[in-house]
Amino acid sequence: MPEPQRARPKATPETQHFWDGTQAGELRLQRCNKCSKAYFPPRPFCPECGNREVTVFKASGKGFLYSYVIHHRPVPGFTPPYSIAVVELEEGPRMMTNIVDCPQTPEALQLDMKVQVKFEKLDDKITLPLFVPAKG
Repeated sequence: MPEPQRARPKATPETQHFWDGTQAGELRLQRCNKCSKAYFPPRPFCPECGNREVTVFKASGKGFLYSYVIHHRPVPGFTPPYSIAVVELEEGPRMMTNIVDCPQTPEALQLDMKVQVKFEKLDDKITLPLFVPAKG
């Protein structure tokens, strides 16, 4: 019997640009054309002022570890322990993700440590943006 897989997100018309970006190795955010606020998750209007004129742009993929928890129980598609993290991007928005390619310990996962995006292809439709400790 095959090992259970991680749940797959499903693209919607509002999120398709984001998932197209991750497949292309880009972290795409939206910015309001009126108040200039960058935001995540994707939606057709600005959460700050309600304006519907928004622009999709390529984010830097850099940020810092804002918060996390280390999960120790088995969940399909994950090998414990693993981090469930919130990363604050350079552009301002925060996103929930996982920190990978480092020990999953409080000593290694320091709040405010710099991180950068790493893309992990799950299948032909979904590539996830995960984060790794920034080099240098």
